[in-house]
Amino acid sequence: MACGWSLVLAYIFTGMSVLCGLANFSSSLLGQIGIHPSPISLLALGTGLAWYAAYKDIQLSAMTMLWIEGLSVGLILVLGIAIWGHQGFGLDMSQLTLEGTTPGSIAMGLVLVVFGFSGFESATSLGDEAKDPLRTIPKSVLGSTILAGLFFIFMTYVGVFGFAGSSASLAASEQPLAFLAEKIGVGFLGLPIAISALVSFFACVLGTINPAARVFFMMARHGLFHSALGEAHSSNQTPHIAVNLVALVMFIVPASMSLFHVNLFESMGYLGAICSYGFLTVYILVSIAAPVYLHKIKKLRVIDLIFSVLGVLFMAIPLVGSVGIPGNRLFPVPPAPYDAFPYLFLMYLTVACGSFIMQRLRSPEIVDSIEQSIDDIHSRFAEVPVSVNEDS
Repeated sequence: MACGWSLVLAYIFTGMSVLCGLANFSSSLLGQIGIHPSPISLLALGTGLAWYAAYKDIQLSAMTMLWIEGLSVGLILVLGIAIWGHQGFGLDMSQLTLEGTTPGSIAMGLVLVVFGFSGFESATSLGDEAKDPLRTIPKSVLGSTILAGLFFIFMTYVGVFGFAGSSASLAASEQPLAFLAEKIGVGFLGLPIAISALVSFFACVLGTINPAARVFFMMARHGLFHSALGEAHSSNQTPHIAVNLVALVMFIVPASMSLFHVNLFESMGYLGAICSYGFLTVYILVSIAAPVYLHKIKKLRVIDLIFSVLGVLFMAIPLVGSVGIPGNRLFPVPPAPYDAFPYLFLMYLTVACGSFIMQRLRSPEIVDSIEQSIDDIHSRFAEVPVSVNEDS
């Protein structure tokens, strides 16, 4: 339950954050040609388009994201190589030696790193909707982790390298890639990269609606939410009611923040920080649960325990950084409002798990149903050929 509620918050708040990014980029691009739509109208347009794709067809959603992100990543890589080439393909020793950094700043930075890196596991929510899920989903998770990790490391390096010696601040820049394109004399790449970043934001909005709706769908099938959320569309075969709910919530929160004069760029940062706690909780719980599960099916190895411990320890670093230690210079308390976010998430999780305890007391059969579902999954794994099971 803690994992399910954390994942719901993580995906929905990620969707809100990237939706703010979509609206912010749209506003900047349209402003260059003299068009200035309201933030709420841009939020509504982005939500509506993503909702339609998620409501209509999961294959349409997946293919749309694949092509959009492939084009976006390709253009950004071209710019990244150009930026590095402009610096003579040299080594930025200040980055490699962590000059001027502190353990606290690294730990706090990891909170946003988790936000940026999260989503590699979203394919796991698709289950039987994937072709040959026991093969394709593990490959998708591993492939996303490796490829996204290499991409992020490279672009972070060249991005910081490119801003070195510049009067502009990377942290405060709303369009850093466009700025760097102008700086190195390839300004013609600025517009297509800005457009690709815009559509990439859209793909991320779509990429969070799909898994969030499917988590709601599965929890409703177990009686944890209203049964309507566990219904699939008769022809589209999508969890359409859950998709409707997720899209509506994703729009309402950032729209409300806009009404209270919180700009889109700030909203993107706030919502992105909050969602990180959901992902961190899920990753820690899975790191603990995985060896327990492997032990139950008699496949636990020493290397699995090592990875589990390392996973928990690594995820604890951003948690410590996000809370801080009062009066400690190495791990200072984050500035407001970021200092309040961990406690707000803890309150949310307490209420969510508390409501489940009350629900369990009223309807003990809910737990029996969930345990039966897990037993069914175990029996399905037992029927899978050994080679496939080991790959998984």
